Amino acid sequence: MSNLKVQKRIAASITGAGTSRVKILPDFADEVAESLTRSDIKSLIKDGKIIIERKKGISSGRKKLRSYKKHKKSEGKGYGSRKGRKGARREDEWVNKIRKIRRYLKWLRDNGIIDSHTYRKYYMKAKGGVFRSLADVRTTLKQQGLIKGDSQ
Repeated sequence: MSNLKVQKRIAASITGAGTSRVKILPDFADEVAESLTRSDIKSLIKDGKIIIERKKGISSGRKKLRSYKKHKKSEGKGYGSRKGRKGARREDEWVNKIRKIRRYLKWLRDNGIIDSHTYRKYYMKAKGGVFRSLADVRTTLKQQGLIKGDSQ
């Protein structure tokens, strides 16, 4: 059997596959060895004399089963499998809280209640998780004398 490295490489570049996925049937090896142009190789692929094998993927069967059991059947979610506090398991809580605080700080800045330096200072504190809630932000700002008691 002749060396068919060039033909394999051309077939791989035509189909976008790797050379290891290109298989040449031994019955047609002589015919494949004669063909050197891309058009020749294309016609051989079309005729089925050069075969491109399917990709071998990683099975996600176990992942799907675990996901099904966790989400549909609520299995594997007991106290022994948990890490972190309740809020740490649901990112939505943090996202909603931080958005609310940032919206409030922005409103204070835009309405001239606090200046941009104070806004930046409390924005970074909020990012660092200093405040537990919007009410906590308000009380802190009131204690610092930055806003009045009535303000929104």
